[in-house]
Amino acid sequence: MSGPGKRDDALVCGDTIRKTYSMGAEEIHALDGVSFRICRGEFLSIMGPSGSGKSTLMNLLGALDQPTSGILEIAGDNIGAMTSDQLAGLRNRSIGFVFQQFNLLKRTTALENVKLPMLYARERPADLNAAAKEALDLVGLSDRLDHHPAQLSGGQQQRVAIARALVNHPQILLADEPTGALDSETSREIMQLFADLNKGGVTVIIVTHESEIADWTRRVIRLRDGLIIADERKQEPLHVVS
Repeated sequence: MSGPGKRDDALVCGDTIRKTYSMGAEEIHALDGVSFRICRGEFLSIMGPSGSGKSTLMNLLGALDQPTSGILEIAGDNIGAMTSDQLAGLRNRSIGFVFQQFNLLKRTTALENVKLPMLYARERPADLNAAAKEALDLVGLSDRLDHHPAQLSGGQQQRVAIARALVNHPQILLADEPTGALDSETSREIMQLFADLNKGGVTVIIVTHESEIADWTRRVIRLRDGLIIADERKQEPLHVVS
């Protein structure tokens, strides 16, 4: 993207993004001209009350939707100009998703769950099992390869989901309320894992309504009524990252 303020290390560039939905004769401005940059290697959270636009922004950052106007580039691609097939390709190669409810296939082992994204990738590793094992080892589950979701705790299921999100080596790890279904101690463990992944170079974006979760990140974007009302950067997160 050309224009003032562009940074060479920007992974996501948003300029005057608007997203409007029609509700009968009424138009709802879910995002009302927001601009931002997210650089490679950032660890940030997006916060806001219900109706603030954070879910809309998450869908745009995940290339699940396109802006009504403005420009949003992800990894150099203008998502507003892409076809649905091109968006699917971008999601598969550049974005790893982690959800609150894990979204694992119940009758499938941890290893098979993690292998799934590679089946849709244009370029696949020669050994899918080895790549899936490597991802599960990265999240500390090398001893749970053959376990089904029902045999795993909530925290372990979320680790499988994170491994699945990482297996295609995405440029962005996008997590939607990733600790919402977990107890406090397990939430801390999962956030520590995100922090460790970020230290290893992964760009991590977390959408949350919990300030305790946002405290782990080094940047917090706050939304209200479709606008960015604050963009806070911290020297260090409030939690000590090992």
